[in-house]
Amino acid sequence: MDKKVLQKLSYGVYVVSAMDGDRPTGCVVNTVMQITSSPATVAVSVHHDNYTHDCIVKNGRFAVSILSQDSDPAVIAAFGFRSGRDTDKFTMVKRTDFGGMPVIADAVGHLTCRVIGKLETDTHTVFLGEVEDAGMASAAQPMTYAYYHEVVKGKSPKNAPTYQEETPPKQDKPVYVCSVCGHVYDGDIPFEELPEDWVCPVCKQPKSVFQKR
Repeated sequence: MDKKVLQKLSYGVYVVSAMDGDRPTGCVVNTVMQITSSPATVAVSVHHDNYTHDCIVKNGRFAVSILSQDSDPAVIAAFGFRSGRDTDKFTMVKRTDFGGMPVIADAVGHLTCRVIGKLETDTHTVFLGEVEDAGMASAAQPMTYAYYHEVVKGKSPKNAPTYQEETPPKQDKPVYVCSVCGHVYDGDIPFEELPEDWVCPVCKQPKSVFQKR
């Protein structure tokens, strides 16, 4: 079975957020879809291991921020490769609030939703959310999953529904891979000659987390 064909399906890049008591939290997802138009209902897939998953289950509400091609890469770094269990992610990015729900400030738009149902799989919960509020914030082009991979050169977090373990291609020269997000360095400057304060362009982790393969 060639799982790469699954990458031809269309996805976006979103931050799904929820409240952890008085503290906002969230995670990057790429599976959000509209289910009905009246009442407007969306489905969101969240991995059981994500802390945001537990907060949605507990509170019964979530928000969706639609990221754009111009969104700060720090958003994906914070919400895609760190855990809300030990990181206050919203201190790293600008946010706004709608109906008591946290939203990424530079998103294309947002949805706030009330959970009205869910579907369980072995690894993920698909939450059905009735849209309580929605709004546009900019006319920027929404980021697609393909754009994230092909232009941003980003990798899927391990908890993403679309995650596929990748093996770097065999090359004559050494390959350096970020141990946090899986980004493969392919710049013109030899990795060894990069300055010590250089950081991963995707997850913003230091040069020291890269592993030679």
